[in-house]
Amino acid sequence: MGLLERVATQRKSWQFGGGQGFTEPSFWALDHLRQAFWSSSTPDRERIENDFEGYVEGAYKRDGIVFACILTRQLVFSQARFGWTQFINGQPGPLFGSSELAILEQPWLNGTTADLLTRMEVDLSLAGNFYATTADENGNLGRAATGQGRRVSRLRPDWVTIVIGSRSGDPRAADARVVSYLYEPPPTGRGVRSEPVLLLPGEVCHYRSVTVDPSASWRGMSWLTPVLREISADRAATTHKLKFFENGATLGTVVSLDKDVGTDAFKEFVALFKESHRGTDNAYETLFLGGGADVTPVGVDFQQLDLKATQGAGETRIAAASGVGAIVAQFSEGMQGSSLNAGNYGAARRRAADMLFRSLWDTAAGSLRTLVTPPNSAAVLWPDLRGVSFLQEDAKDAADIFSVDAQAIRTLTDGGWDPKSIVDATATRDVTKLRHTGKLSVQLQSPSEQPALPAASTNGNGNGRAVEEV
Repeated sequence: MGLLERVATQRKSWQFGGGQGFTEPSFWALDHLRQAFWSSSTPDRERIENDFEGYVEGAYKRDGIVFACILTRQLVFSQARFGWTQFINGQPGPLFGSSELAILEQPWLNGTTADLLTRMEVDLSLAGNFYATTADENGNLGRAATGQGRRVSRLRPDWVTIVIGSRSGDPRAADARVVSYLYEPPPTGRGVRSEPVLLLPGEVCHYRSVTVDPSASWRGMSWLTPVLREISADRAATTHKLKFFENGATLGTVVSLDKDVGTDAFKEFVALFKESHRGTDNAYETLFLGGGADVTPVGVDFQQLDLKATQGAGETRIAAASGVGAIVAQFSEGMQGSSLNAGNYGAARRRAADMLFRSLWDTAAGSLRTLVTPPNSAAVLWPDLRGVSFLQEDAKDAADIFSVDAQAIRTLTDGGWDPKSIVDATATRDVTKLRHTGKLSVQLQSPSEQPALPAASTNGNGNGRAVEEV
């Protein structure tokens, strides 16, 4: 059996599960990871669409661009904290705390809020969903976890099934809703298997990606899925560069030998050639050949190939899909020229903050509400962003806006407008809320309220000066 026949047999074996086959597909083939679990989803059940383990091993751990994008999202997202607030006239009021927030401040032993948010971001990027519940030392889960050692327990997203139901029995009906979450870890290598756990919606923190899956009703979608081809191309380009240096820093060389050279001599020549001229240590050395050998270089060098521009464009598209952009992620294309001096970083940072992270923080606060009990019916879990350094420029802008508002309030107050209406109009940016007091703009008092001046009398000299009564 020839080489091509053996490869074809192995590929067929890998595809259809027979024999050992390939341990993994080619390094550029990632598309198969997208719908690995699609067959396990039915109208009344939803699971994540992609192969979670494949995304972890194939993209997160093996592609520096994907890792850099997720790391950037982690570093910013993990800086938030949480507190309670109450809405006043449609606006969130001052933040306050309670003892119930302790489980978010220390979600597990030696854990912090930043640790929790970091884990949430990794699962969100790789699976489009993060699931968690509460557990205690007695093995209780969800609402039953009220004992000692109560903590947040992360549920691996590819082991969670969303169970859907409706009153009519049709999971596709308009009144369909999530009725439970089924957690089914696979058996361990020693055959030990945990019993499946069924949790109610109010017992599970389900943090979904802002990247929705149009084909599903309840699950999110990983932002990596639309750019799998870009990730594959980036890994292929990286492997290409590695092979360039491993093979003597040339893209291709053809060595021709005399037709009378025998098979054994040919194999000996090839082995000796590779030993003496392949690898970066032997790059650019002078090539000496004998026995009628002739060398013909083929292909192009890196400058002609322009691999940097080709790979850089793919990096930019991956960064755009992540939401942080090439500038914030500090990729080469985003850092070229005078982009930093021109203020492009500030614009990119603000775009990422306003269009991505604020949405993520709001969604995270909403999903974490199932793990804590509010101190009263009006309290709402809310992200505390005062310590987020990524938003410090926004804080400066907010201070400038406040200064302008304060000046406007002072001007309107001097103009005789009602102070309460001024505050309402400034907060809502609605000038129709302004109400005038009817008082003069200078003295702010009605003419009838002015104190009467002492009457003038004429003294003996007739100069008309007022005489002080003794």
